[in-house]
Amino acid sequence: MDYSLLKDKQREVRDGFSENLALRVHRALSWLNKSEQCNDDQDSQFIFLWIAFNAAYAQDTEVLRHSESEAFSLFIEKLVELDSSGGMSELIWSQFSSTIRVLLDNQFIFQPFWDHHNGKLSEDEWKERFSKAKAAANYALSNKRTDIVITIILQRLYTLRNQIVHGGATWNSGANRAQIRDGVSFLSKLVPILIDIMMDNPDQLWGEANYPVVSV
Repeated sequence: MDYSLLKDKQREVRDGFSENLALRVHRALSWLNKSEQCNDDQDSQFIFLWIAFNAAYAQDTEVLRHSESEAFSLFIEKLVELDSSGGMSELIWSQFSSTIRVLLDNQFIFQPFWDHHNGKLSEDEWKERFSKAKAAANYALSNKRTDIVITIILQRLYTLRNQIVHGGATWNSGANRAQIRDGVSFLSKLVPILIDIMMDNPDQLWGEANYPVVSV
């Protein structure tokens, strides 16, 4: 599933969308399209895919009193419940089962690892948190909790997103190629599925999109 197929579907069904859903889908598709145009630049692909994901789920987290991580956790939980075709489960348990464990074992996308290097946590503290986080992830994996597994992966990729967006990484650096590669591979499959599920469920309450279009 790619931008072209999703855009064709959007044109067919968008008359049944609420204003907020229409705006979310339109924006998410625009950034997905841009990501697909950057096949020779995985850093850019990752950024544009994250923006597409953000466009799909983001609400005013200050008003809702949710952190960004909590917000996309609730979003993923809702989408898994609505996923009648099983695309999200197929993604996790068939297509990305091995990649998931690689991402979970990567300390460079685990925020407490960097908190330790910034003097906020001791070495024992970050390692203990890493061990507990892996145990929680393994529990979710063994119990086929698709929503929790996806949320944990996104939390790790959110650390990678912060590194790049806040200038904590070099463009095309060899130091983070593995996590960038795996992040792009995962998000390029996940984001289209999310958009597709949203379009299949226009009757659901998706909330107001951030920064609505305002006429002046």
